[in-house]
This record gives sequence, structure tokens and C-alpha cells, in this order.
Amino acid sequence: MKHTAIAVAFFIVSGSALAQDVDSDSAGDRELDAVLEEVIVTATRRSERLQDVPLSITAFSQDDLTEKGIVDYQGLAHNTPGTIINRASANFNNFSVRGISTNGYSAGLQSSVAIYLDELPISSNGNSTILDPNLFDVERVEFLRGPQGTLFGANSLAGAVRILSNHPDLDEFDAAALVDFGLTDGDSLRQRYNGMINVPLVENTLGLRMVGFYRDEEGYIDNIGTGIDDSNTLVDWGGRVMLRWEPTERFTAQLTYMREDSEPEDSSLVAPHLGDKVRLSDRPDLFQAYLESTNLTLGYEFDGADLTSSTTWSTYDGKFYVDLAGSYGQLFPFALDAFGYDDTFVEEIRLVSDSGGKFEWVLGGYYQSKTRTVDYAYRSTQEFLDARGITGLPDEYYSRYEAYFDTHELAGFASLTYHFNDDLWLTGGVRYTQTDVQGFFYTAPGGYTSNYLTLAYFGLSGPVTITPLAYAEGLKVEESGPSFKLSLSWSPADNVTTYASVSNGFRTPVANARAGQPSALDPNDIIIPDGADSDELTNYELGVKGTWLDNSMTAHFAVYYIDWSDIQVQANRVSDTVQFATNIGQAISKGVEAEITYAPAPGWLLGFNGSYNNSEVTELTPEEAAISGAAEGAQLAFPEWQGNAYVRYDFSYGANRGGFVTANAQYVDGYPNMFPYRPGVPGVPSPTYDETDSYTSVDMSLGTILNENFTVTAYVENVFDDDSYIYVHPEAFIESRYGIQRPRTIGVRVLYQY
Repeated sequence: MKHTAIAVAFFIVSGSALAQDVDSDSAGDRELDAVLEEVIVTATRRSERLQDVPLSITAFSQDDLTEKGIVDYQGLAHNTPGTIINRASANFNNFSVRGISTNGYSAGLQSSVAIYLDELPISSNGNSTILDPNLFDVERVEFLRGPQGTLFGANSLAGAVRILSNHPDLDEFDAAALVDFGLTDGDSLRQRYNGMINVPLVENTLGLRMVGFYRDEEGYIDNIGTGIDDSNTLVDWGGRVMLRWEPTERFTAQLTYMREDSEPEDSSLVAPHLGDKVRLSDRPDLFQAYLESTNLTLGYEFDGADLTSSTTWSTYDGKFYVDLAGSYGQLFPFALDAFGYDDTFVEEIRLVSDSGGKFEWVLGGYYQSKTRTVDYAYRSTQEFLDARGITGLPDEYYSRYEAYFDTHELAGFASLTYHFNDDLWLTGGVRYTQTDVQGFFYTAPGGYTSNYLTLAYFGLSGPVTITPLAYAEGLKVEESGPSFKLSLSWSPADNVTTYASVSNGFRTPVANARAGQPSALDPNDIIIPDGADSDELTNYELGVKGTWLDNSMTAHFAVYYIDWSDIQVQANRVSDTVQFATNIGQAISKGVEAEITYAPAPGWLLGFNGSYNNSEVTELTPEEAAISGAAEGAQLAFPEWQGNAYVRYDFSYGANRGGFVTANAQYVDGYPNMFPYRPGVPGVPSPTYDETDSYTSVDMSLGTILNENFTVTAYVENVFDDDSYIYVHPEAFIESRYGIQRPRTIGVRVLYQY
């Protein structure tokens, strides 16, 4: 049993494969078969047919990603049922799955969907700058829906995304390049460059694989505050190097170094009341990120089981610059320049039995240590200070302080499958986790706060009162307990598998760094609580997966019922807009998901995925309603209907030539951006409550296979130039609160494979 996961194309007809590898037959002799290939995934830590895995998974091969132009989280969400992406801007992403979302911003909360870049968890707080990783030269992306706490730990409350890189090939030299040029909105140039080279240094023993990428995407939104046109330009670059050593048939060692530096020059949120595709901030809002990680994976193949050890060290730096002047109607400058630094160590060791016996099992341990340091600098402007006559500040910053959070997670996990016979099997999994989070509030020498907001709000002048800030140790939040999964699978025929499962998930507790602090503007306002405990979620699911019509159609269906309680929510203090985390009540989410792929005739491929979801708050105390703005019966921040339809036709022309035409349409229902009432003011409608638009986006492409090495594809994204509002920020502190799709983009992709 090899350690390397099996890579296969996802829902690709052999006609599509032919379009990628044109042989020497003439067009008249070539025949395209309408048969779907089998999909293999490793979501259970072993290689299995997707059909046999008792959970909802959507898998993307590199061919899928390239063909559909998927380069980021937004593309993944558009093509995955039961999933949306709350995308305020580049590097500001928050997945929502199966209705498990209270708002798309989730300030101070842990993400409800775990994101893994190979073995490294890169998801974080919902409102943090989260890197949008490059998706070139990946073996596969797996999107797992439903709680995945047993195998993927904390923050997989609603699901998990696994981005799995290709390993070095020890036998053959390989190279690939993908270049993409696009023109957005008539005048904004988009450039994407990707390259890979694979070199066997010692045949069958030592191999090196190197990947590099660079993106320069000119913006399409004008910032009327800064006077910069096309302000939301994105520059992103990085790469990875992998060295793989297999000195024996049993032992494998792989060392991977990865770096990505993503620097959008401004936010992509717009202010519709100010004009078309415009935003307002006194300086560019920045959500920039840098991630560097090193991983050492060791594997040993025993008789009957494989042992894997994965050790990862990572460093993450992020900028979070945001204009907050919308809090007070632009009366005076008010902004936050924050810098975040994460140092993370992750170790996982697991033993996985060989497949094929009565019993199949996984046994493992996991440890994560993460330190997050955040420098907060609240800003006015020197011009305003001079004009108003406000003095006494050392510079334009009226408050500076630093907070850091220590997080530890220690877990043991196990999964056991018993095969009663070839057609019936039972799987049980458990994970026992101990977590602790502690927030610290402290300042470097000279750290301080002041009464600037009071002077500015009431139009006063004169010297500010500066208050030095002292070290404060926050409450240490600790939790421990099990998460579990139990499923029964039955295969009434070789081509059909059904399953019933129950599982739960959890999120890491949240510590509020400013716990216990009153408001400087209103002492009677809410006192910041210590933090939020882990929420509780149980998912009940029935599913069926199968292939029909002589393997020309696959169909996966799932129906689920989710009980979500002690919900982690964002609350806001009204007087000074300070955000904090707490827990409230209960919600119920229920729905249906479907994925269907059909190859009706040679060369044709039709695909559909879609979901229906009904999710709402069901239990709430008056105190919980007051602090959160929630209400019983309120819809959660998730659409009822969502879907995707895909068509591809492959054809041959002339000698040694092939081509394809594709169309891909996504539809998402409108949904609320937050709870309906103002946090801290019971029963008063929130002025920032709104709904996204229902929208449809269509992409099309026409490709030609010039030879076995070159594929050229012309494409149009957002064909009908839909400018619907697909995201609405729930906070009043920013003037520009609405997210839109990238306008119509026309371009060409050139793929070279050696």
C-alpha cells in the first residue's frame, strides 16, 4: 500500500481526457467514449472510492480547476453544493456550509470550516486576513461537508477543505506552465503565471518538485476617498519546493517549503449610494498576508499498516487596515491599522491499517500550538488634529496597544470500520480533544489610550488626556471532551452505496482580550465578557451515491438535519463599536444536497449540483437576544437555494486536433447578512441589516488542443456582467459594505505540459 494518494480526474469523461492528450489517430478514426471515471479520495485518511465514503464530498482534480478557471476559494464555493463564500475582499474569506453561519464577517470568532493546506490548518478567525492560496499543481482539492471533528479536529464544525499538493515524481522529468491573460471591465489587465518542474535526482529514490506563481490583477473599483482608480489591484506571488526520498520500498521522507505573499492594494467592497463600482476610505483598506511553512512528513509501511508523521512549522503575518469613520457618519477620522503575527507548530502522527479486511482502522494523535500577536493602532489624521486644534498626541495615532493569544490543542483520535460482508459496513470514529486559549493585553513601552473619540465626537479642541495602558492577563479558557461519528453503509449493488450517519463537531473557545473593560464613552454599556465557549453541533445525515446507465451517470444525494446550540456569535458594544465573542441559544438547519454528472453521448458531459437549506434560530433568552441582535425564527446567514450547472462538449477536427466548449452557470439565492436587530439595543432594527441579491453568474470557454503539449483556451467570465451584491458587511463602521462579482472578464489561458 503506497503512501502517495491516488490522483484521478473528477467526473471526467474519456472524451475530456482525450482532449488533453491527442494521439496520432485521424479525426475520422477517433472515438470518444461516454464513460465516467472512478473518483478516489483520502478524506478518511485512506484511499477509497468516493462512492464508498459515508459523507458528502466534492473533489476537484487539477484538470477541473484549470478548465473552470478556479484559482481561489470563490471558485471552489461556486462549484460545491451547500457552500457559499463570504468574500469581503481578496484574502478576506469565510466559508459557510449548510447554514452554519450567523453573519459573513464573524468578528473574533473561529471559522466554522477548517482549511488544510496539505497538513497545515490555515483557517483562523472569521474576520482575519486569511490567505487565498494558489491552486496550481495540486493533486486534488476535497471539500467535505458536515462536521469533521473526529479526523480534522477543531474548527471543522460545518466542514473541511483539503488542498493536497502533488508529490515529486521519482521516475520521470515533468514540467508544466499555465499562463492566463484577461481583460476586466474593458481596461483592467489580469495576468497569472504558474510554472512547475519535476526532476528525478536519483531514479526511483530521490526527486525534486518546484512550483512558482505570480499574479498581477488590476482592479476595477475606484476609491473616491483616496482618488485612486482601479484601487483594488492584487499582486500575489510565491511557490513551494518539495524534496522526496524513498531509500527503501517501506520508508518515505518528504520535506516541503512553501511561501506565499499576497498584497491587494485596497479592499473590493463598494458603497452603492456613492456611485457605480466606487468605494470610500481615507486611505486604502488593506487585507494583506504572508505565509511561510515548512513540513516534514515521514512514512513507514509496516506489514498491515502505514505509519505517517507530519510536522509543520509556519509563520504568518497579516495586515488589517480599515477605515472606521462610518461609525460616526464620517464626522471625523477614525481608523484601525492592525498587524497580526502567527507562529504555529503542528504535529500529527497516525497509523492506518491496510484496506480489505474485516476491520479497517485509523489511530492517531495531534498537537497544535499557536501564538497570535496583534498590534492595534487606532488612527486619526494629522490634518484633522491640526484643523480641530487637538493636541498632545505623539503622532496621528490616538491609541496603541498589543494583544496576544496562546492556543493549544492536544487530541487523540481513532476510527474503526467493521465489514459485516462486502455489502454492509459500520464505521465509528471518536476524537478526544483538550484545548486552551488565553488572551493577554499588554503594551510595549509608551502604549496608551486617550479621549480622542470624545473630543472629536463633541467638536472639542485642546489637549487630549493620555492614559498609559498596563499589562493585563486574560482569563484562560479551557475545554475538553469527545467528538464522534457513527455511520452505517449499505451497498445493495456494486454501483450504489447508501449511508446513514450521525456526527458532531466543535470550535476552539474564544478568549476576549479586552474582557472586563467598560466603554470609555458610556460606562453603562456592556462590559466585555471573558469569551465564548465551544459551541455544540450534531449532524444527522442520510445519503446515496452511485453510478447508473452503464457508468455514464453518477449521482450523489444527501439530506441532513443539524442541531446547533451554544452558538458562538459576534456581539457589538454600541457606544464604541468594540466587538467581542459570546454564546447564545440554539438553531436548526436542515436541507438537501445533490450532485449529478451525466455523459449522454460521446463527447458530451453534463453536470449539476445544488442544495436547499432551511436554517433559523429556534431558542433564545431575552438576554441573549439583547446582546446579539438575534430573534427566534430569524434566518441564518445562508441562502435557501444554491446551484451550479455545467456543460462540456469535446470534439475532434483535422489530424491530431481536438477541442472543447464549456458553459458553467452558478445561482445563489439572496440571504440576510446578519441578525435583524441591533446588538445591545433590544428590539431596535439594525441599520446595517440587509440581504444579498439573488444572482446568476455564467462562464464560458472554447479550447483547442494544438498537440500533446499545448492547450489554448479562450474564456469569458461573468458573461452577462452581473453586478449583484453577493456580500453585505454587517458592521456600521465602514462606509463601503457591499461585495460584487468581478465584472465581465475576457481572456485566454495557455497550458503547456511536458
